[in-house]
Amino acid sequence: MENKIVKIGCEVFITKDGQLLLGKRKNCFGEGTWALPGGHLEYGETLEGCAKRELREELGIQDVSLELATVTDTFIGFHHYIHVSFLADQYMGEIKLMEPELCEEWRFFALDSLPNHIFEPHQRILETFFKKSVYLAK
Repeated sequence: MENKIVKIGCEVFITKDGQLLLGKRKNCFGEGTWALPGGHLEYGETLEGCAKRELREELGIQDVSLELATVTDTFIGFHHYIHVSFLADQYMGEIKLMEPELCEEWRFFALDSLPNHIFEPHQRILETFFKKSVYLAK
């Protein structure tokens, strides 16, 4: 029997003037779709530490103030992810495209008119966020 592994992803909602920051994925799973900044939790790392590291690596921002926003379970095929997402209300630096091999661009979208092609694992995260719930059971 194959070992079943639960993976943990940490994402961040960065909002500004009623808009949400999303990145267009490339050269990876979900290429061409829009996603929140974030990535996988590494061994020995805290959830908040992971989110802050991902923001430094992907966007070049630091000194981020984070608040827990959502926790979701995502089941796609044989994969089970727990996504812990934060809301960033303050940070230092300018948002830059730091990983052009993985992300085509970062762009702010109005909260009421997000793009159609959202990265499938992040659809439930956004649904939970817009319902103003921390955890949305199936």
